Amino acid sequence: MDNIAGLPVARRLLSDDVYDRVRARIVKGELAPGTRVVESVLARQLQVSQAPVREALKRLAHEGLVNHVPRRGNYVAEVPEAEASAAREVRAMIEEFAARGVATQRPDGLISELRGLVDGMREAAAAQDIAAFREADLAFHRAVCHASPNPFVGRMWTMMEASLRTLLVVSNPLWDGSWTAMSKAHDELIGTLASGDADRAAQAFHAHALGELCTADDARASPEQ
Repeated sequence: MDNIAGLPVARRLLSDDVYDRVRARIVKGELAPGTRVVESVLARQLQVSQAPVREALKRLAHEGLVNHVPRRGNYVAEVPEAEASAAREVRAMIEEFAARGVATQRPDGLISELRGLVDGMREAAAAQDIAAFREADLAFHRAVCHASPNPFVGRMWTMMEASLRTLLVVSNPLWDGSWTAMSKAHDELIGTLASGDADRAAQAFHAHALGELCTADDARASPEQ
């Protein structure tokens, strides 16, 4: 059946499938940062022509996961540590502000939504599906920022998300613990929001954005400790 009520059904393009498969290899680390991505090689591996590969790589470049270097080709993106550090600092300020507002107002339904996302993180960690974990992780922080009583916080997150996604995938984060531990850290973040303690929530989200696994006890500590 090609349509319902006269509306055409969108057909999935071959380039969409190629995009999904190449993107998954980058997110999982199978294609490391700095690796050259050759259209003809990928086309041969995926048993497709070069045209859908070319379109997929353009999408990945727009997303920030691939860099196109004129006359040299396409490479999996690399993020210099100085740039990664600068991005974390800006993210920390945005999330600190968002958490402070959310903890003060505690929007209806947000805590339940966040708990569902953390459940997804746990499932992804158990399955060692790092791509799914990162998607749930981004969705968690996106939800907090968009729940801020200041609408500009959500807009700023939207502007930064593509860069943050690249940072999560191709940089070397300060955090190097287990994915299960990271799930627990997000549980602790939910606890700070649910507590209604704006200072505690702000401190916890700030520390987390900088790459620290911040527990509830850590969040209660003063900056001098």
